[in-house]
Amino acid sequence: MRAAALHSAAGALLLTALAAVPATGLPHAGAPGVPTAPDGLVAAGTALAPGRPLTAGRALVPGVALAAARAAAEGVDFGKCSDAQDLPGAMQCGTVSVPLDYAHPDGRQITLSVSRAQATHRDPHNSKRRVPRQGALVFNPGGPGGSGRYFPLIGLLPEWKRIAAAYDLVGYDPRGVGRSAPLSCQDPKRFFKGPSPAPAHPSESYKKERITQAKAYARGCAQRAGSALRHYNSLNNARDLDVLRAALGEDRLTFMGASYGTYFGALYATLFPSHVRRMVFDAAVDPDPAQIWYRNNLGQSAAFESRWTDLREWIAAHDDVYGLGDTADEVLDSYERARARLAEKPAGDKVGPGQLQGAFLQAAYYDDYWPGRAQALSEYLKGDPRQLIAQAAPVRTAAAEAENANAVYTAVECNDAPWPTDWKVWDRDNTRLARVAPFETWDNVWANLPCAYWPAPRQRPLDVRTGPGELPPTLILAAERDAAAPYAGALEMHRRLSGSVLVTERDAGTHGIAGGPNRCVNGHLDAYLLEGRLPARRAACAGRAEPEPKPDAGR
Repeated sequence: MRAAALHSAAGALLLTALAAVPATGLPHAGAPGVPTAPDGLVAAGTALAPGRPLTAGRALVPGVALAAARAAAEGVDFGKCSDAQDLPGAMQCGTVSVPLDYAHPDGRQITLSVSRAQATHRDPHNSKRRVPRQGALVFNPGGPGGSGRYFPLIGLLPEWKRIAAAYDLVGYDPRGVGRSAPLSCQDPKRFFKGPSPAPAHPSESYKKERITQAKAYARGCAQRAGSALRHYNSLNNARDLDVLRAALGEDRLTFMGASYGTYFGALYATLFPSHVRRMVFDAAVDPDPAQIWYRNNLGQSAAFESRWTDLREWIAAHDDVYGLGDTADEVLDSYERARARLAEKPAGDKVGPGQLQGAFLQAAYYDDYWPGRAQALSEYLKGDPRQLIAQAAPVRTAAAEAENANAVYTAVECNDAPWPTDWKVWDRDNTRLARVAPFETWDNVWANLPCAYWPAPRQRPLDVRTGPGELPPTLILAAERDAAAPYAGALEMHRRLSGSVLVTERDAGTHGIAGGPNRCVNGHLDAYLLEGRLPARRAACAGRAEPEPKPDAGR
């Protein structure tokens, strides 16, 4: 369930306020799995990728216990961050070693890069009050493939100061990401292909071309990672989290996961419920094994069509500013005119239909982008492409980070579950879907198609589920119209985690709402993390206000 840059309100705020992390390429919607039988076995008649499926579950927990004991003894030697001298705040960096393969905990080790800002103890509302420390709050921004190394800087923002007073804010690069045994599937110089097309209803020749590219990408992952490739998966991310907990000296984990981070957080809660102190699931994805990951992807593409309509309706409501049409259909006509013009002559030789679609997909994740994207489209159609180029062109200097993020995303989701290996299944399902949801459907297919030709063994997804009293109460946050993590997933997460509480931001669609502008949401977050207080089983917050049109947005 991949999003842009940092995958939450926390990440979006951090990017906006501090500009600490470069954007890691255009966002792609996530991925998803084939149907499974009720007992967790693969359904009869399902075409699977080569290789014997690995057994998911608790079998490797003894290896985790050994690795965690070793990490607890070693701790984390935090010191200066080599890349943070010019950043505000007192962020420290260190490393934690984890086994590549938990079946062989004394075998090859890989190093996770960890960052921390220690609790400030300062009450932002009472300078004379010293706030007691409550431990470490570990954050994952999603992806798979997202880096959380800069998360500790979030404590500088007003919405986070109360939490930063009580907690050491801890971020890290999960295995394969950034400085944590980085994974790569192709030369980063070849990663950004632009300008590129983005046909909503691709021809048979175009489909064949993308199939060839997907096969080559899967081969590249195998060639570059070798036998280690199979060990980049969500279960190992959950196991690594327990080793990190021990290295930080925490008897029980306080964790916040956004987007995909909610999935392996839920795996952790299922595997290690007695190790949980508090957990926040922000923009929760559907953890049902039957949805991981192929079916989740289909649902995501359908949801993006609704969010794309929301965006067009907003633009139409401000036709006096943007002049793109006063109905959603007229705005779509303007968008299609731009697509056609870019197909004939890319803007600045960098922005074609694919880059235009990627820019507006990012706006479907975060409504803060709506004014800038609308203004760029308006100016382009009036003859000025500068803003569109600035907003949509690939950032070549970020190619290595983007390629790494994409490699981890692909490896984790392909390894996590069986996928259809017959192209006819993909073609049938997505051709049907594209008739009613053309905006993101085929882009989602191309992002995930390497999983049809994946060379590593697949896992059977763990059945995320906790019984009454097994897990401390947890907090689930969800926006009702989130397309990247459709709301049905939050309901399913809530159903499966006994004792959880769901807080819904009504009629809102930004992907990730913790620490954003909604005071009601933040009140529930603070009450839970700082005092352990939760509302009734479900609670609702009024949605945030829609963005205001800005004629000079993006300048």
